[in-house]
Amino acid sequence: MSEKSDIDAEKARLLRRDAEWVLAASEGRDIERILSFWTDDAVVLPPDLPAIIGKAALRQYVESSLQVPGFRITWSTDEAVLSPDGQFAYLLGNNAVTMDDPTGEPVTTKGRAVTIWQRGTDGEWRCAVDIWNAEPTAGRTR
Repeated sequence: MSEKSDIDAEKARLLRRDAEWVLAASEGRDIERILSFWTDDAVVLPPDLPAIIGKAALRQYVESSLQVPGFRITWSTDEAVLSPDGQFAYLLGNNAVTMDDPTGEPVTTKGRAVTIWQRGTDGEWRCAVDIWNAEPTAGRTR
């Protein structure tokens, strides 16, 4: 098996793992499952909030997010790039976060995201850095 096919196979594995995470997060029921996709020392950088670092802080963040009326998150990954040794990767994509406004109407904010993943000693991919921001307003480009 060539190095390219090894990297391609690992990329496919990572994209399946990301798709599993999307499903767990969008269902919003199993907090332990959602948390299992991050490394123990993960850093999450949400817009307009301080950094969230480590599983304890992530647990609190996820639990409080899931309590927001109408909260739902989903995303799609557009690109995956692996390091030559297959131990690290970054994913580029788009997300959508929905929550109810004060009148109870759902409002969705769309964003762009970058996640950095590493393969653990157990061979499983986990997200080490997770950052996103809002899509540009109409009329603006990159």
